Amino acid sequence: MSAFGTLATPVGVVGVVSDGAAITRVTWRSTPPEGSTLVPDIGVDPLLAEALSQLRAYFDGTLQHFDVPVDLGVQTAATKAVLVALHETVAHGETITYGGLASRSGTAVPARGIGSIMGANPVPLIVPCHRVVAGDGIGGYSGGDVGRGLETKRWLLEHEGALPTSLF
Repeated sequence: MSAFGTLATPVGVVGVVSDGAAITRVTWRSTPPEGSTLVPDIGVDPLLAEALSQLRAYFDGTLQHFDVPVDLGVQTAATKAVLVALHETVAHGETITYGGLASRSGTAVPARGIGSIMGANPVPLIVPCHRVVAGDGIGGYSGGDVGRGLETKRWLLEHEGALPTSLF
């Protein structure tokens, strides 16, 4: 059974799932996903405690790179290559276009396919899919509270200094 813990953030409650060896899921929810249990004391899973601590530091503005192990689950080779390229090469405060990430990943995934991969990312924030933007704007985002995806993406990019702060 996997352990689940939550953190209140400026963009909603973030839930994290740990199997004890890796972080397997990051989601915007306060209830455990199927197959995981809310742990009243996150100290019973040191990795979960560390992930939540790193996320807290990220939202506090004192952490720019997560170093907890992640497990992306069962993925195609192309999907895994895209997510690993994103995680390893797009730093805090940077953005990359869908097409740019397709090229950087060394896969034959078209730019449109990159968007689908970002939407299926099991560990957003840690693998920073919010940093992938359209060539002509911010692009889409399925993270955040229901109906607030683009607002969440904009907040995260402003928080990292990749976008100027909105006036409105």
